[in-house]
Amino acid sequence: MAIVRFWDPLKELSTLQDRVNRAFEDPFGAPHIRGERPAAGAWAPAVDIFDTNGEIVVKAEVPGIARDQVHVEVEGGILSLRGERKLEKEIKEENYHRVERSYGTFLRVFTLPDSVDPEKVRATLTDGVLEVRLGKREQAKPRQIQVKVN
Repeated sequence: MAIVRFWDPLKELSTLQDRVNRAFEDPFGAPHIRGERPAAGAWAPAVDIFDTNGEIVVKAEVPGIARDQVHVEVEGGILSLRGERKLEKEIKEENYHRVERSYGTFLRVFTLPDSVDPEKVRATLTDGVLEVRLGKREQAKPRQIQVKVN
């Protein structure tokens, strides 16, 4: 008795969807999440963004980058992280056996919610992790309106 494979249209559709998704990923293989994309450049650091204690925290992995090579800017509701990781020049290129780490400039751009106060932004660089804390504006407190009877 011969084994016969049956055509599974759902499997074919799933395979097609995977191919289309891969076609729209960035050149470095990271999918675009929530519409935020790394800007064009040689590489883009991985970023975590979360909300805690009345502020938004952005953590970016930037190992091997000096503090003076990282620039953080908030303008017009946009957070920009820019920097550069330089290839060590004391070792000649022909002496390398393998180069897997990414080098060059990067730019990550994120749209901020209206609740972020541009005056309450702090950035620190510790152990290769850039942490940007974006404070939020004080929310207007709800006001009780007394209803009068005519």
